[in-house]
Amino acid sequence: MTDLLHDGLGRTLQATHFDELGARYEGKVRDNYTTRDGRRILIATDRLSTFDVVVGTIPYKGQVLNQLAAHWFAETAAIAPNHVISVPDPNVTIAHECEPLKAEFIMRAYLTGVTTTSIWYAYERGTRRFCGHALPDGMKKNQKLERPILTPSTKAEKGDHDLSVSRAELLAMGERLFAFGQKRARERGLILVDTKYELGRKRDGQIVVIDEIHTPDSSRYWYADDYEERFSRGEEPRGLDKEYVRRWLVSERNYRGEGPPPTLPDEVRVEAARRYIATYELITGTKLVLDTSEPMARIRKALSI
Repeated sequence: MTDLLHDGLGRTLQATHFDELGARYEGKVRDNYTTRDGRRILIATDRLSTFDVVVGTIPYKGQVLNQLAAHWFAETAAIAPNHVISVPDPNVTIAHECEPLKAEFIMRAYLTGVTTTSIWYAYERGTRRFCGHALPDGMKKNQKLERPILTPSTKAEKGDHDLSVSRAELLAMGERLFAFGQKRARERGLILVDTKYELGRKRDGQIVVIDEIHTPDSSRYWYADDYEERFSRGEEPRGLDKEYVRRWLVSERNYRGEGPPPTLPDEVRVEAARRYIATYELITGTKLVLDTSEPMARIRKALSI
């Protein structure tokens, strides 16, 4: 696998430009196309975003994200409806076009994080009320919270429509999804530490989960087997998510998102890819079969363009 990942370093999917598909919107990781018939085509690239900055590309990351999101969307469809129509390619999801709600819903079960918006960053600096939740004195980094808390944050405005569901319904949806994700992760020997949900409204008014769910980009995963032992020694938990890259940037380059990002060494990119793939395989219980063909031509063929 390591040789395969090294071979993929020079063939990462950095960006797409398929004008035939419709209006293009570039997110930090996904290239989105809105079609004339009311669909959204999401292409997961290999870009890695952390500290709200694209810091480079990770081999096959897009394939992992897209397919793991598809897995979780299928697993949680009975708990909360989502935007997925089909997944015609390892990097591609075809979905209903939705109007994103003006908030994203972040569920947190542990006192952790290294970004300036993380709960640990605030707690370490004396904050004892985080997004309306009271926090006791004397807690340590990576300690489990008494119960998972929801910490919504606002997003850039897009439209001014009223929500068609109550705040209580939205909160309950997030809590159900997180509880299910934690249960499934625990069955696979992992801890789902925190995650982010984005919601949108379809043209018929239905509120659905959009973007992605429980991936290593939107979630933090730790190994469960040695969490307690490492916590008791004051050590960082073993993780399987992009926190590995964040920590490297902070510890090795003192970078937290200010200015142009430093270049990621190949060994960091390969290790990040290994962790993404390991997350997929642990959660799904299946081996990830990577498509090593040229991605642009493959995606064109899958979308018949």
